[in-house]
Parts: sequence; C-alpha cells; structure tokens
Amino acid sequence: MAHQATIVIDHLTANSPLLKAVFPLLVPVLLLFVLLRYFSTGTTTINNKQGKKLPPSPPALPLIGHLHLVGAHPHISMRGLAARHSGEDLMLLRLGAVPTLVASSPRAAQAVLRTHDQSLASRPRSIFGDILGYGPSDVGFAPYGDGWRQAKKLVTTHLLNTKKVQSYRTAREEEVGVVIDKIHRAATSGEAVDLSELLSSFTTDMVSRAVVGRSFRVDGLDKVFKEVMDASMAVLGGFSLENFYPGLAKVAGGVLMWSGRRKAERLRDRWDEVLDKVIDQHASLAAAGGPPAHHESDFIHVLLSVQVEYGLTRDGIKGILSDLFAAGTDTAYLVLEFTMAELMLHQDVMARLQAEVRSSMPKDQEVITEEYLTGMPYLKAVIKETLRLHPPSPLLLPHQSLEECTIDGYVVSAGTTVFVNAWAIGRDPRSWGDAAEEFMPERFINKGATKGVDFRGIDFQFLPFGSGRRMCPGMNFGLANVEIMLANLVCHFDWEMTAGANEIDMTEVFGLTVHRKDKLILTPRLPSCVAQPLEG
Repeated sequence: MAHQATIVIDHLTANSPLLKAVFPLLVPVLLLFVLLRYFSTGTTTINNKQGKKLPPSPPALPLIGHLHLVGAHPHISMRGLAARHSGEDLMLLRLGAVPTLVASSPRAAQAVLRTHDQSLASRPRSIFGDILGYGPSDVGFAPYGDGWRQAKKLVTTHLLNTKKVQSYRTAREEEVGVVIDKIHRAATSGEAVDLSELLSSFTTDMVSRAVVGRSFRVDGLDKVFKEVMDASMAVLGGFSLENFYPGLAKVAGGVLMWSGRRKAERLRDRWDEVLDKVIDQHASLAAAGGPPAHHESDFIHVLLSVQVEYGLTRDGIKGILSDLFAAGTDTAYLVLEFTMAELMLHQDVMARLQAEVRSSMPKDQEVITEEYLTGMPYLKAVIKETLRLHPPSPLLLPHQSLEECTIDGYVVSAGTTVFVNAWAIGRDPRSWGDAAEEFMPERFINKGATKGVDFRGIDFQFLPFGSGRRMCPGMNFGLANVEIMLANLVCHFDWEMTAGANEIDMTEVFGLTVHRKDKLILTPRLPSCVAQPLEG
C-alpha cells in the first residue's frame, strides 16, 4: 500500500514543481487533519453555494485544486488549460486554497486592466514581500491604497519622468562604452565572452548610477549587490506555502513560515548594509550643502529632498530603492539577452539590423549615441518582437480583487488572485496571424498588419509592461538602456557561436521573471567592412 501511495504521489507531482514544493509541507498537516478542517470551514475555495455564475474551471482535485495542472512553466500550462476549458478568455483555477482568475485574451486583459482596473488593482499580500519591501513601502508589490498611491506619485513625478530618464544619457553612453571596450579586447584576442554576465553588469551599473550616482563597482559593492539581488528574486519568485494555503501559513503564529521568514529577514539585513551606507553618504553630502552644481542629482538625492514633503521614513526610502533595483536591473538585462539569442537564431534579421545601425553611425564615432537611435525603426521593431515573444514577466505581477465584481457576466469574488497571461496574448494567432510563434520584426514596420501596435498599455494584444494603474512605471528607463546597448552590440561586432556549438538553447526557467536556462556565450569578431542598408 505504501509503495502504491508513493507511485501516486510521484505521478501527481512529476510535472509540477509547485506541487513538489508544497506536498512535503502538506503531509504532516494532513495527518493532523488541519487541512480537512480548513477546507470544511474555509471560504476561499471555488465552492459556489450561493449560485453565482463563476468563470469556467477545469476539474479540480481535493485539497490541491489545480496545482497538479500547473507545470514548470505556468504561463504555458495556463494557455493550454484556457484553450481547453474557457475558450481562451477567462478561466478560474484553485491553486491550493486560493481562487485564481486567469485572463488569456486581449478582450479579457482589457476587462481586467482597464474596465475593472480599480477593483482589481491590489496585490496579494506576502510575508516575504512585506519583509523585503520594507512594509511594504515599494511600488511593485504594495497593496492598493494611499501608501501605494503616494509612492507611485513620487516615483513617476520625481524619478522616472521623461526628463529625468533623458538626463542619464551621458551615463548610459559611458556604461555602454565600458562594455564595448571589454568586448573589443576579447574580439582582438579571439576570445569568447559571457554576454549574459556583461549585460547583467551593464544594467546593474546603469541602475546604480541613476539611483546612487555612481556604479557599485566603484565601492566594490557590485558583487555583494548581485548576490543580494539574485537571492531576493529567488525568494520572491519561489514557491511558498502562503501562496497556496494562506490560512495554514497563519496557523500557530505562522510556525510553518518561520524558516522562510528568517531567510527573508537575513536578506533584508544584507539590503540594509548596502542601502544604509549609500543613504548615509548622501545625507552627509546634503547636510554639507548638497551635490556640486555640475552634478546631476541621483534618485537618492531626490528622495532625501522630498522626504519631509512626502513623510518618508528611512524604511520607506529603502523600500522604494529596493524596488527600483529589482525592476530596473533584471528586466532590461533579460530583454537584451533574449534579443541577442533570437538574432543568433535568425541571421537574416541580424544582417538587416546591422546594416541599418552601421549605415546610421558616423565613421569618426566610437560609440553610437542616442541622437542616432531615432532613425533606426528596425532596431525598435526587433526589440518589440522580443518583448512580444519573451515578456520578462509572462504572467505580469499578480493582481488581487479588492471587491466582488462581474466580468463578462462572471462573478469574481473579493480576494481573488488575478493573472494576465501576457505571454499567451502575445502569441495569439487571432491577433498576430498564423506566424504568431515566429520571430518576425517586420510585422511592426512597413505594411505589417501590426505596424501601429505598441506596448504602452493601449493595445491589449501586446502587454509586456502591463496596463492601467499597476503598469510598470520604469518602462522608459529600461527601454533607453536596451536600445543604446543593442545598437552598439550589433554595430561594432559580428557574432558567432562558440567552437563546437551549433545552436542556441532557448529553454526557459520560470520565476518572478523568466530567464534562459543557459548563459549566452558568444564569440565577437571585428567586422571587416561596414554593411550597406538593406532594401525593404
């Protein structure tokens, strides 16, 4: 009997890391009948005793709901489930004990992110998010309310507006020059480069220059910062008992969460070491009269200057800063890496892009500067196509309903977690045609059927940054970094796979963001001539 039970358990969890992560925690609880009591008295399941019309839902199992149907890549699993059970629009799942609405079409996304934006504008609370977000005091994970509105106003008004993003142009060009110089030395000696590491370092350095006023490598904090950032992203994007059984996470004072809580608190202590140091340095400079007149004020200087106006605490400042670091480094790096990987797989696209960029660069200039980017429509189309196929957060960040609302005649209860499957929407043949799965930047230019489609939250078939109140406020900052780096990478070098490699593995790993499983190792070559622009 025990052997048969083991076989059943292995079969249920074989393709579901969510269930594998949760199941060991459930076993002792099941033995104590805690789960049975919880489900018999709880109100967070998909039970419909009041006769309300709920969104379509696949058959569920007791206790685990639909966890066994969500595999290693939830965005892919959810697209398949939606196609089979909901006509690809709205679908209701129960992940453990949590009712979860999934929007998988442009029409459903518009209903969630625009029509019912205010009702669905909150975030699910998380112990780990509260700890690492200092309250939470951040913009990304904070629940909807006055605190979040004030933090977003501060960020969008003082930190991420168009003028402020443009003010970091010199910093972007300098950091690009550092990367190009490293690659040039490797190309001269015939060595391969770890493009993943270089691009990750570039986005980290760019964010640190905007936030702190200098690269972390100047203080020797770059490695420490990367370690803390990677660990934090793993905690926030990992599987936790409270994600699926929030009631059990509170049992006996949260004893089942103690281990994870301590891990998050240790991470926050490491954040404190980094953030307190740079805040104290800026505070001392401000007390002495502020930065020199020629010095462009960075994010921390701005936060300290409005601290009284906004009633910011030290933890409030650190919450905003940690959010800016997390959102600003990972997203831009992933877009750059996926773009270069796709270009290696599509040499015709690479050739056309190189021709456009090289024909736009003056011969006496070492680095492409930003004024030349406006004349590169194919470059922008390549970035758009990468965002369509590889949105950094394929399910966006989860929303949560603040109140009961009705969408397309279906009742969505208060407290429901809501995902928008931006990955599935970006590959929907109804919006993108029969070649929706193909990497074709041409669809965004010339007479392409989707030429006018953009990612700024208006076109709901293309939502890499979301839409509505919770749309990513750092979109312009990230894109500015992506455009100038990509232009210089393809302008200055021809790229080859390393010796012995004949393909690029695009296998993905799911987390808070989705990244490629393997590092992108390529060999740069100095071009022998400058290409001429291609027609078409």
